[in-house]
Amino acid sequence: MSYSKKTKYVSSFAKLPVGIPSENVYKVLDIGLVINEETGIIENASVTLLTEVATEFLKEMIIGFNVKDDDINELLQEIRERYHGSAQKAIITTLKKVIEKYKNIQ
Repeated sequence: MSYSKKTKYVSSFAKLPVGIPSENVYKVLDIGLVINEETGIIENASVTLLTEVATEFLKEMIIGFNVKDDDINELLQEIRERYHGSAQKAIITTLKKVIEKYKNIQ
C-alpha cells in the first residue's frame, strides 16, 4: 500500500489483561493509525491482537473514522456494543491515547 505525503503514522499502547492469549504473546496492545492530515480520515490501522478476525473486525470499525469531524465517543461506543473480546478495555484506552497523541502532534 502506498500513502501520500499528507499522512502520518501515530501509535500508542495499553496493557492487556493478564492471562488472555494476546497478552501471552504481546504483553501490550498496540494500535497504529495512518491518518490523512488534510481530511482527518484514518486510512489504515494496525492492531496487535492474536487473531486475524479480531484485528480485521476492529480495523473495519476504525478505518474511515474522521479524527477532525467525528465524535470519538461514537466510535468507542460502537466498539463497546460490537466487540466483546477480553481486550475491549485496552482497545478503548489505546484508541483514546493514540487519537489524543495525534491531536497533540497537530
